[in-house]
Amino acid sequence: MEDKEIYAEISSIRNLMERSTKFISLSGLSGILAGVYALAGAAFAQYAINNDSDTFNKYIQDQIQANKGQALFIGVQPERLVLFLLFIAVSVLLLSIATGIFLTIRKAKRKGLSVWNQSSRSFLISGAIPLLTGGCFVLIELYNSHYSIIAPGCLVFYGLALVAAGQYTFGDVKWLGICQIILGLFAALVPGYGLLLWATGFGLLHIIYGTLMHFKYDRDNVAQ
Repeated sequence: MEDKEIYAEISSIRNLMERSTKFISLSGLSGILAGVYALAGAAFAQYAINNDSDTFNKYIQDQIQANKGQALFIGVQPERLVLFLLFIAVSVLLLSIATGIFLTIRKAKRKGLSVWNQSSRSFLISGAIPLLTGGCFVLIELYNSHYSIIAPGCLVFYGLALVAAGQYTFGDVKWLGICQIILGLFAALVPGYGLLLWATGFGLLHIIYGTLMHFKYDRDNVAQ
């Protein structure tokens, strides 16, 4: 009995330490919904590309020819299509952030935790540095009409942000980040499949991650 009490006390202390050093209010449902938003955005993007296929196909052919020569990119600029795709991406991002904030606050209240504390600040700061850097990088490449870099850049820098922030929350976040980085590097090798790989990373991987998080953490919390 004494051993059991000691183990119970150690477990309690460990849980208290984790609650004070880890941001554990992330909601699995927010990951699922973010994935759904991304897949919907990718579907709209594909529809736009199909409706502007002449411009898009000309751009892809020029990219293929450029990769065979000395230059990496040349000045084909389908501005209307690119601006619409950017609008879709920003809409998906804002909707995902808003959903994540709402569900995180709701989960924290249900568990009796504070949303804004040392662990959440560390989580946000660690993730914000690579995320903002990646955002600036993507905008610069967009300005220079290097469109094939956009999808790989989004995936790689987002993955780096998750890995950096993962030390302050569930370890699953770090593994999601590693998967995003690998997918982004692969997208850089096959630029013609950027949209498909973007949808896979931000859509399918988020849904898988969110589902695992929900069954691993959220359901237990609801039952309690």
